[in-house]
Amino acid sequence: MLEKLATERRNEKTMRLDDMSIEEMLTVMNEEDQTVAAVIQQEIPVIKQVVDRVIQSFQADGRLIYIGAGTSGRLGVLDAAECVPTFGVSPDMVVGLIAGGERALIKAVEGAEDSKTLAVEDLQALQLTANDTVIGIAASGRTPYVIGGLDYAREVGAATAALSCNKQAAISEHADFRIEVETGPEVLTGSTRLKAGTAQKLVLNMISTAAMIGVGKVYQNLMVDVQSTNEKLEIRAKRMIVEATGVDLETAARYFTSANGHVKTAIVMILADVSYSEAVERLQRAHGFVRDAL
Repeated sequence: MLEKLATERRNEKTMRLDDMSIEEMLTVMNEEDQTVAAVIQQEIPVIKQVVDRVIQSFQADGRLIYIGAGTSGRLGVLDAAECVPTFGVSPDMVVGLIAGGERALIKAVEGAEDSKTLAVEDLQALQLTANDTVIGIAASGRTPYVIGGLDYAREVGAATAALSCNKQAAISEHADFRIEVETGPEVLTGSTRLKAGTAQKLVLNMISTAAMIGVGKVYQNLMVDVQSTNEKLEIRAKRMIVEATGVDLETAARYFTSANGHVKTAIVMILADVSYSEAVERLQRAHGFVRDAL
């Protein structure tokens, strides 16, 4: 039952929330937020397993697919969208599905999250395969849309993970991997866009970032596959070449141009002292890992 979920219980620290000063409100919210990271730490072993599986999917030309409703769905869509410019990947590599489709990103779509068949239709539209990994996200851990999607994913043979903010969550029973980050009662009762949403965002950050590192999208701690789609990102790209190689900015800019705006290639050209074509060939042999290309 909904009222038994930790995310739905009332928080004893905020029973007089409406009577608090603004500073008191902000202080208690901050104190509650500080508990989130500690709870996530307990789930690192299973998060690691999920990352391993996502890397396997990527290596097999599969995808990471998030499914969720409401805040959970929006967080999945956000993480998927941010992977494109950050890691220079195709929008098809990490995909976010939200119950009710794109319009649900801005406005609630009534009844969408209660439909199991809608999730099946959405995954079928993506032509889900056994090479994919599907992560169902639901703070409550009981959203029918997510359950329907996870069940279909398992039928297809895709790897599945469930991310919830309650222990013994219903969606956990429908997934291969169970990430249960119990964040407890919210400052504002039932408003899971708060601690629960923060926890989900942190976990999704961990999964996508670690998986991208695992397929060579990072050198040192630099996002060397970043897409230089605007002036700010082009400046950042050139700075990365400086940081990775020790050359001055003018030299970095020259190599950036010679490498057709590809940071990885420029770095290999400089550090290995090779031509553009040789750097490209080295990176191909190294499956995109800069360290292995040097």
